Amino acid sequence: MSKRRALISVSDKTGCIEFAKALCELGYEVLSTGGTAKAIAAAGIEVTEVSSITGFPECLDGRVKTLHPMIHAGILAMRSNPEHMQQIEELGVTPIDIVAINLYPFKATILREPAVSLEEAIENIDIGGPTMIRAAAKNWQDVAVVVDPADYDTVISQLRENGSVDRDTKFRLAGKVFTHTAQYDTLISTYLCRQRGDSILGDTFTMTFEKVQGLRYGENPHQDAAFYREVTNSRNSLCAAEQLWGKELSYNNINDTNGALDVLKEFGTERPCAVAVKHAVPCGVGVAEDLFTAYMKAYESDPVSIFGGIVALNREVDAATAEKLAEIFLEIVIAPSFSQEAMDILTQKKNLRLLRLPDAAQPNTPDMLDMKKVAGGLLVQQLDTEIYDEAELKCVTERQPTEAEMEQLKMAMRVVKHVRSNGICLVRDNGTVGVGPGQTNRVTALKLAIEYAGEKAKGSVMGSDAFFPFADCVEAAAAAGITAIIQPGGSIRDQESIDACNKAGIAMVFTGMRHFKH
Repeated sequence: MSKRRALISVSDKTGCIEFAKALCELGYEVLSTGGTAKAIAAAGIEVTEVSSITGFPECLDGRVKTLHPMIHAGILAMRSNPEHMQQIEELGVTPIDIVAINLYPFKATILREPAVSLEEAIENIDIGGPTMIRAAAKNWQDVAVVVDPADYDTVISQLRENGSVDRDTKFRLAGKVFTHTAQYDTLISTYLCRQRGDSILGDTFTMTFEKVQGLRYGENPHQDAAFYREVTNSRNSLCAAEQLWGKELSYNNINDTNGALDVLKEFGTERPCAVAVKHAVPCGVGVAEDLFTAYMKAYESDPVSIFGGIVALNREVDAATAEKLAEIFLEIVIAPSFSQEAMDILTQKKNLRLLRLPDAAQPNTPDMLDMKKVAGGLLVQQLDTEIYDEAELKCVTERQPTEAEMEQLKMAMRVVKHVRSNGICLVRDNGTVGVGPGQTNRVTALKLAIEYAGEKAKGSVMGSDAFFPFADCVEAAAAAGITAIIQPGGSIRDQESIDACNKAGIAMVFTGMRHFKH
């Protein structure tokens, strides 16, 4: 009886030499192709070239190597089917019992963009590899298929102990194949779609994600949860953050920190900025000439809500800012970097998590899709990466905003864009002074913002994520001493709000762009 056969052809050669050696010691004939065969032979391990089995040389620059009945019949023949076994015997085909293959590095190739050409990406689309592992997975009762080098040890251990790979392991390995090829094909499809400039929102929607970490639980302790990242588009996202200190992140930590980063990105890196978030809602945002002052503006906006919250910063955290951060309980501080002095201070707080994200303030892009699961379906949209068209800003009142007011109005709109609708934000002196989030009517959101602001409401400006359906918001703003308003406009009752502003001497600017966040 001929030796049992194993086929090894891998792009990632991690552990493959040791795997091949162990198989040879267990009496397997090792088949291989191209570079893998050379690597195995160079290690002094006996290897049989696939071309000597097929009787056909590798051709077309290696595009055709294993697409041959001598290989695929050996993989697909069902050992329990007498007709199959008779046929392969008549054809001179020897069964292949183990298939160890990982695919051409398409993902690694496209992640080098823009340094990679379309032609190079195409050449890294594997054809024979997926065909063989899918065949092996289909015939999983008879063939152990390995696509992950982490499984080599399990296969060898079972072969040594039992002479075969057990049924449960083979079934598990087969499942990994289809997960692997599904991700592989999704990456190719998404890349080609992007290269053509087509919308990803086609008749079918497929994306692939990789696990960042398991989570102890979800929003509540009785819910299972995990954190995944997009294979692309994660360089400046929370997925790329490095945790420098503190216990593992929770589901709510991740969600809230993502909200803080979204606000931070609105302000870029031009000036130091600090963002405080509680329950995914900004409770304080400050911009200043130095980070310490920016943080103090954010803190003073709402010193109650910031307790137990998240702080995102767009500059290296220095000692002075760290001292202030350490005065209260915070869940997370995320920043491009931390000075050693800041680390020495903040690592004294055992329950504080420190995250480093060098590109924290780099803007999001529309292809970073926004998704929301609903029962039985999925809502998908482009991420809201716009704020307003500067050329479309239009003062609609008799009084024009001053230059200083206009600067504050723009800040208010950048913040309120990230406040749950109906949302209102009050800003004064480059800092938020009151945020009213997530109400079922806009005037209640405004009243909350005014209540948070207290005396600071007087002289502040107001941003609204959507239009005013009635004049009541303007009247409440006037009573609180708010001097200017920015909002999208577009209500059939806009004129009532404009008239109320004119009566109160309030300047009002329309942006023409709504920012609902439900």
